[in-house]
Amino acid sequence: MTTTEVSTITMPRHVAIIMDGNGRWAQMRGKRRTAGHKAGADAVRAAVQFARKKGIESLTLFAFSSENWNRPEQEVSVLMELFMTVLKREVKKLHKYNVRLKIVGDKSAFSARLQKQMQEAEQMTADNTALTLNIAANYGGHWDITNAARKLAEQVAAGQLQPSEITTALLASELELADQPVPDLLIRTGGEHRISNFLLWQLAYAEFYFSKVLWPDFDDREFAAAIADFSCRERRFGLTSEQLQQAILDTDVTTGDKFA
Repeated sequence: MTTTEVSTITMPRHVAIIMDGNGRWAQMRGKRRTAGHKAGADAVRAAVQFARKKGIESLTLFAFSSENWNRPEQEVSVLMELFMTVLKREVKKLHKYNVRLKIVGDKSAFSARLQKQMQEAEQMTADNTALTLNIAANYGGHWDITNAARKLAEQVAAGQLQPSEITTALLASELELADQPVPDLLIRTGGEHRISNFLLWQLAYAEFYFSKVLWPDFDDREFAAAIADFSCRERRFGLTSEQLQQAILDTDVTTGDKFA
């Protein structure tokens, strides 16, 4: 079988990424950690473009965990400003290329100004269908499950639900990302081998891929390598991982338009 024939390979429907290594990337270059976060924003744009081109339905990026508030105050402040800047700069591009944006997590901890901007960005892109981009901000898996359990408990207290009626599916329906397929593939960059309280419920049956590449250096070829590895766990079509990776890079499911 040739690499051309492999272009019919089924992509994961939903890819989740823990974007790790921004700070180390900057420190290795003698720069402040915040410079790494700014470089990481460029890698986000490339990952979104790749996912859209390859026909992936959902891309979930772990941008800011509930534990990240414990980082140095200056770094958190820069992250918040970067978040606002990127939202302003990118939302029109996302809308132009038919990408729906969702912010998942406890948004109540953010400033009123940032919450308003998040809401406006979500509303602008709500009807787009090419790709759903989920940005996990102030998100934690423990919070997600606790929040879902609280919603069900409130229904029980109101007499709308019996405890015996609570099922796995019902709890799952109250979680973040309930409107989308569960992640097929989790990618973590930066060389660490843990999921850091990310999508604890949703990742129950996902395949994990750990990359040594620091997030600002995560490009199309690295993304393709992760998907090739994911595909090899099911079938290689008689090819090597390298051939499969190249076939994925060559596959263009959509029009191939690039984000300007």
